[in-house]
Amino acid sequence: MRKRAVTQRSVLAAILGLAIAALPASVAATELRLGVGAAITSLDPHYHNFQPNNALARHVFDPLIAQDERQRLEPGLATAWRAIDAVTWELELRQGVIFHGGAPFTAEDVAATLRRIPAVPNSPSSFVQFTGTIQSVEVVSPQLIRLRTAAPHPLLPQDLSQVAIIARGSEAASTDDFNALRATDGTGPFRIAGWERGARVNLVRNDGYWGGKPAWERVTFRLISSDPSRVAALLAQELDAIDGVPTGDIARMRANPGLVIASAPSNRVIILQLDSGREATPFVTDKAGRALPANPLRDVRVRQALSHAINRTLLAERAMDGQAVPAGQIVPEGFFGYDPETPVPAFDPDRARALLAAAGYPDGFALTLHSPNNRYVNDDRVAQAIGAMLTRIGIAAKVETMPAAVFFPRWGRLEHSVQLVGWGSGTGEAAGSLRAHVASFDRARGRGTSNVGRYANPEVDALLDRALATIDDAARQDLLRQVTRLSMREVAFVPLYFQVNIWAMRRGLTYAARSDESTVAWGFAPAP
Repeated sequence: MRKRAVTQRSVLAAILGLAIAALPASVAATELRLGVGAAITSLDPHYHNFQPNNALARHVFDPLIAQDERQRLEPGLATAWRAIDAVTWELELRQGVIFHGGAPFTAEDVAATLRRIPAVPNSPSSFVQFTGTIQSVEVVSPQLIRLRTAAPHPLLPQDLSQVAIIARGSEAASTDDFNALRATDGTGPFRIAGWERGARVNLVRNDGYWGGKPAWERVTFRLISSDPSRVAALLAQELDAIDGVPTGDIARMRANPGLVIASAPSNRVIILQLDSGREATPFVTDKAGRALPANPLRDVRVRQALSHAINRTLLAERAMDGQAVPAGQIVPEGFFGYDPETPVPAFDPDRARALLAAAGYPDGFALTLHSPNNRYVNDDRVAQAIGAMLTRIGIAAKVETMPAAVFFPRWGRLEHSVQLVGWGSGTGEAAGSLRAHVASFDRARGRGTSNVGRYANPEVDALLDRALATIDDAARQDLLRQVTRLSMREVAFVPLYFQVNIWAMRRGLTYAARSDESTVAWGFAPAP
C-alpha cells in the first residue's frame, strides 16, 4: 500500500512539474466544471445530514435562513424572523418565489417540509436534530408562519439554516423518488438535469431564481475520490476547479502561474469516535484475538489513554503537511461556545501507559481502527499514523480503511469500535455540534444523532438542555463551555485537528472560500 501511495505522489509531482502557464487565462462564463472528492450519497435533502449532500442540495433547495461563506446568517426564503415570545418565532416569507415546477412558494411548503423531516426512514444522521424542538407550526398567511418550540430555543434561526425547503407536493415522496429526480422540485438557483451515482451531477441554471440569475448556465460536479486523478483532471483542463487539494502539492500548485488557490479556516474537526456505550464491542479483543470480559472503551481511563497516545502536532505538521490545527474540542477558537479552559490534550505516552495499567490493561489489548480513505483530506494517511501511535503504548492497532460509500453505512449501523470521522459545525457555533455528538442518543428529540459511540452522561444532557433553552448569549455560552469541559474530560470522543479548506482553480476564476467546506457554484466567478 505504501509503495503505491508513493508512486501516485511521484506521478502527481511530475504532472505538476510539467504543468506550465499554458492554462487559459479566462474561462467562458457559460459552463462550470467542478471536481469534488466526496461522493453524494443521496439527492434527498432530508435523508442524511452529510456535508457533500448538503452542499449539493443548496444548489436546488433554499433554506429559510441562509449563511454566507463565514456562516453568518442572512435572509433566504425568509426575509425576516423574530421571537415574539419565549417559545414562538415568526418568519416573514419572501414573495414572488417560484418552484422549478412553476408553483408559488408559500408557508404551506414550509409546513410540509417540517412534517416530512421526522418521517424520513432509515436516516443515517437525521435532520430532526434541527427541527425536533418545534412543537407546532401555524400558517398565518401564505407569507407568514409561526413556529412554536417546546421550550425557549434561541438557536432556532441557526437550526433553520440547515433545513432545505421542498415543495408541498413532495412531502410524501420517498428518498428513491428524489434520487430518481421525481421530487427534486426546489426554489434554488439550479435544477438537477442528471445524476450518475458515484460519477457526476449535472445542473442547469434556474433563470427565474429570486436571488438573481447565476453566472453559469450549466454546472457539472464530477465525483473523483482519487486525489491524483482530481488534480490531473484540473491540469488537463477537463475541470475548472477542484476541492480537497492534496496538502503535499499545495506549494507546487501555488507556484504554477496557470492556477489559483483559495483557502479558508475550517469548522471541520477530525475525531476518533469510541464505542463507549456497549457492554461488548466487536473490534476490541485481547492480543490473541479473544473476546474480553468487558469493553475497555467504557472506562474513561482507557479513553484518556488513547487520547494521550496521539501526537496531534505531528499529525498536523506531517500527516496534514501543515494544513491543520491541533484540536481539543469540537469547534475552533473564535466560534461561539469555544471553551478556552479546554486545552489540546498533551501527547504523553508514559501517562497513556499508566492509565491503561490503572484500568487493568498493563499489557494493552487489540483493536481495529476503521476509517474512510476518500472522504477527508489525507484520511488514510492520518488513520495509519494514529494506528502506529496507539501501537507504541501497547495497543495492537490494526487499521482498516475503505471508501466512504462502504464506511458510512457501516458507521450508521454501529458496526465499528473505534473510527475516524469528521464533523463540521453547520450552525456555525458549538451547540449544534455538541447536541449531535455528546448528547445521549434520542432519535425522537434529535439528540445524539451522530453519537454512534453512544457516550451518555445525564449531567452533560442537563447542561445542554439548559444551554439550548437559555436566551442570554453570555449565559448560554458559559453553559456550552461547561458541556465541552465535562464531555472532553470524559473523552466523549477524541478530537484530533481542524482542517484547512483548500480549493484550486484555473487562472481566470475566483472563489469565495468557505469555512463550512462547501463547494458551491455561485461562489465561483470570472476574475475581474
